[in-house]
Amino acid sequence: MTNMVSGITLAEIASLMGDVARANILSALMDGRALTASELAWHSGVSASTASGHLAKLSEARLISMARQGRHRYYRLASSEVAQAIEALMAVASVGPKRHRPVGPKDEALRRARTCYDHLAGRLGIALADTLTERHYIVLSDSAGAVTDEGRRFFCDFGIDPDAGSGRGRALCRTCLDWSERRPHLAGRLGAALCDRLFELGWVERIKDSRALAITASGQRGLAETFGVREPSQVSGD
Repeated sequence: MTNMVSGITLAEIASLMGDVARANILSALMDGRALTASELAWHSGVSASTASGHLAKLSEARLISMARQGRHRYYRLASSEVAQAIEALMAVASVGPKRHRPVGPKDEALRRARTCYDHLAGRLGIALADTLTERHYIVLSDSAGAVTDEGRRFFCDFGIDPDAGSGRGRALCRTCLDWSERRPHLAGRLGAALCDRLFELGWVERIKDSRALAITASGQRGLAETFGVREPSQVSGD
């Protein structure tokens, strides 16, 4: 069957992701932002010249894409499918052999709230997916989802147009396996729009040098009033 991915191709992609420096580069790009080669060299813990070689290999495999702006080159994950694959690998790795490394503040922050490419993950992402499902605004299956009529009204009132970007070929509502909670959170165009809206409202802020998010005071109030979501440190998982 010509459409099936061959074992050789799969092994090549797995080998590219299996290098520690390249894995760190891909992980750094999981917050959805574009980063420079020097920034990715810092994240991966290698020299600029070594990082350049890794970026070339990842670009050739179409795992990342590059755009020029002025004298700088910016890199980002090539697609949401690449991000989904990385998140799934993280979920598998989270139940793999342990090295008995103590959980630190950065680990806890990532588990509380983070970006997964362009949508929300961690306990915050799970809590939002749960409340939207419980209120019958969305219906989620194993990998896909749908927005109900009641949900469309809710999202429009919240400042999100469910039909925006409908011609780009990306699903409106789908799920993504959360590596830390091992449950699905909301992805697709709707998941991305929800994440963008929380940033617009100032309910979440990025934590420097991490894809973890901090929930602001206004965010705690807004999440409780609009979604019935308490501060995620108190949501399932603690």
